[in-house]
Amino acid sequence: MKYVPMVRVQLVREGTITSQTPLTSPGEVNAFIKPHLEDKDREYMVAILLDTRNRVLAVQDVAIGTLDTTPIAPREVFKAAILVGAASIILAHNHPSGDSSPSSNDIQVTGCLMKAGELLGIKVLDHIIVGDSFFSLKDKGYMDNRTS
Repeated sequence: MKYVPMVRVQLVREGTITSQTPLTSPGEVNAFIKPHLEDKDREYMVAILLDTRNRVLAVQDVAIGTLDTTPIAPREVFKAAILVGAASIILAHNHPSGDSSPSSNDIQVTGCLMKAGELLGIKVLDHIIVGDSFFSLKDKGYMDNRTS
């Protein structure tokens, strides 16, 4: 007979970030998340977890990469969103070079995460790239017609 462990999933709070919510524009998202990302020496990807009124429920660091790339696993992006009951998320990551232009990988990963979110019922509202300025993939049309 094999013994199988009983498990429990628990959300762990690791600190706080000050938020004036709801977040209604890419500029507001950038102002909110830039202090968390701007001084990092490598790429960090975060998920901003939102309720049905775009109020911030939590922020999760979902991946830490290298100077110019971050490996992203959809299950890590959505894990906390599921646990807090998020209706939607906004993705954000930094470019330590200061150039906020998206790479082809940034665009591809965003499309993949949009599809995963659609399956889970958690909409990906935007993907903000923080650099010397910021770049909104939604505002620039990269997220149009990705999901149906």
